[in-house]
Formats: sequence, structure tokens, C-alpha cells
Amino acid sequence: MTDTRIKPIVMPKWGLSMKEGKVTGWLLEDGSTINPGDAILEVETDKIAGSVEASEAGVLRRRVGQPDTVYPVKTLLGVIADASVPETEIDAFVAAYVVPAGEEGEEEQGPKYEFVDTGAGRLRYVKRGTGSEILILIHGFGGDLDGWLFNLDPLAEVATVYALDLPGHGQSTKKLDNPSLNSLVASVWEFMASLGIQSAHVVGHSMGGAIGLRMATQHPEKIRTLTLICSAGLGQEIGSYVDEFVAAQSRKDLKPVLEKLFADKNLVSRQLVDDVLKYKRLDGVSDLLKELSVALFAGRRQQDMPAAELGGQVPRTLIIWGKDDQIIPVAHAVNLPGAKVHVIEGAGHMVYMEKSSEVNGLIRGHIASTNP
Repeated sequence: MTDTRIKPIVMPKWGLSMKEGKVTGWLLEDGSTINPGDAILEVETDKIAGSVEASEAGVLRRRVGQPDTVYPVKTLLGVIADASVPETEIDAFVAAYVVPAGEEGEEEQGPKYEFVDTGAGRLRYVKRGTGSEILILIHGFGGDLDGWLFNLDPLAEVATVYALDLPGHGQSTKKLDNPSLNSLVASVWEFMASLGIQSAHVVGHSMGGAIGLRMATQHPEKIRTLTLICSAGLGQEIGSYVDEFVAAQSRKDLKPVLEKLFADKNLVSRQLVDDVLKYKRLDGVSDLLKELSVALFAGRRQQDMPAAELGGQVPRTLIIWGKDDQIIPVAHAVNLPGAKVHVIEGAGHMVYMEKSSEVNGLIRGHIASTNP
């Protein structure tokens, strides 16, 4: 029988292709009191480095994973338990731990990604979970669905989650007729129609937030809730990131640009830079990004203000912002009357990656608020 007083800390699975990670260091000592959302240790993969955060409260009773050591996904790295649990029971738990059934070989159970042909072209997407609620994740300018690697599975605990690559991004079509916010919005409606999705909770990051806002102005009845993360569309000011991202043609130029996205610059790994540079060099990408940047952010000013178009039709909205955002001013977070606002310390524009546990909890609670 499983002892529910003892909670394992395991090597996380960040993204569909992750099979292993390296423990780079512990952030807490044995005996430390832990609260949900606390960072416990740091892990590095071939894609990105990040911290493993606690999902439950307790005491860090045992650190099992060793620094500078690579472990497969779901390997036991540590143990959380109440201080009253005897050491002998901790010993027995560690000795008896095995990777949960069904985790090994998980990648072979089905395709990593799926594609759907729509009126906007062929779009790549991923689907996680089986809940009755539908949630759609929309990335920002120059991003793709893999940016949600820390969010997909936690959110899939309460909803069926879809994340897609917008046209011109990731592995979706590199064509977009009349590049504009409305064209991107139309591509999401096409995506939903192709998969038979009538309505959904929409989570949008940066440019994806502006897409969500415009969707709410066009068909408010189809937006169950809206979550805006460091969102465009709430104010005109914007930093130099978009212009610099479009212009960057080398690893040397791109790395400092990507570092602006994070409060912790160490999260910008060599692999992350290489992956973004590879994407930017795909046929059609450079021209489309330039056209989108002019249509949406010419002169470092946001050209579309969908929040101002909502009038009295504001959906139930949650706004999340990283306090150290260098891309879009955190002051924009209060520009939508009636929305709930959470500004998170120690995070930048990619707050949903840097503080994923906290962001996931906020989104789960927001979804649940529609079904008391």
C-alpha cells in the first residue's frame, strides 16, 4: 500500500520529447520546510534549464538525485514528507521506489505531434488530457507550441488542452495571406472549426493574448474564459525586442535578444538559441516575421488595441504578468477593467516558463471558477 504521507520528487517531463535531465544543483537542504510552488532543485535538458517546483507542502526529508548526474524522466530525485514520518520509512520508500507503470516507452504510444489542414493552411498542434473543458494555448511572436512544455501536462489535469503553432511559426505553414492580427485570429477559428471545438478557455501569451482579445470581440460566446500572459493588445508601448528578434541573423546577435525574455538569463541555453536560429532560417520565415512585425508593432508601437474594442463584452479574464518583463510594460496589466491581475516577482516576459507552477495553479483556478 502506498504511504500517502510520503511524496516523491521526480525528474519532470518537460515537453513531448524529453527523456532525461541533469540535476545541476539543489536549492534547499534536507529538513527544509516546503510550500507549493517553492523551487527545490535545478534541472537542465538539451533544450532548456529550469527549476523543479513543489506541488505539495511538507519537509524535504531526503535528497536522492546527485548534482551533475543525468537521470531518466520520473526517476526519484528526492522525498517530501511530514517531520513525524520515521527515517526508517523514508529509507524503505526510497529503496522500494520504481518508475510508475506506463511511463517507460510513453513516447512510443502515439505521435508526438499532430497536424490538421485548415483554411489557413496546415497547422501543427498537440493535444493533452481528456477533460470536458477545452483549453487552447496560443503562443507569442516568434514562438511555438513547445514553449508550453512546463504547462501542458499540469493543465491537462483539469481540461483537454490544445496548443498550436500559428501560421509562420513552429512547424505550421509558413504562409499567411495579408499578415495581420485578424489573419492570425482567423487561423485560430479555422483550427477550432477543423477539430470541432465550439467554445474554449483561451490562454494567450504576448501576441497570443492580443489574438485572444480579438477573438473575444468577434465571438464572445465562444470564449469560456480568457487568460492573458504578458499580453499585447492592452497598451501601445512595447520594447525593442520584436525588431531585434527579426534582425538577428547569428547566434551572437540572437542570444542577448532572447535573454530579454527571462528574469534569469541562465535559462537561455545554447540549444535554445540554436533551435530558434534554425527556425528563423527556414524558407519563408524571415519575410513573414518582418511583415507581421510591421503590421503589429511598427515603430515599436502596438498597432492593434483589441482590449479597447470589448466594451461591455469582457469575458471572465485573468491577467498574469512577470514583474521584470522587458518586452511589454507590466503597467499594462491593469488596463482591462474587471480582470483579475497577478504580477509575479522574479519573472520576466516568459513568466509561464519561469514560474510555471504558480502560473499553472492560477489558470487551473480560473477555469474552475466557471464551474463552482
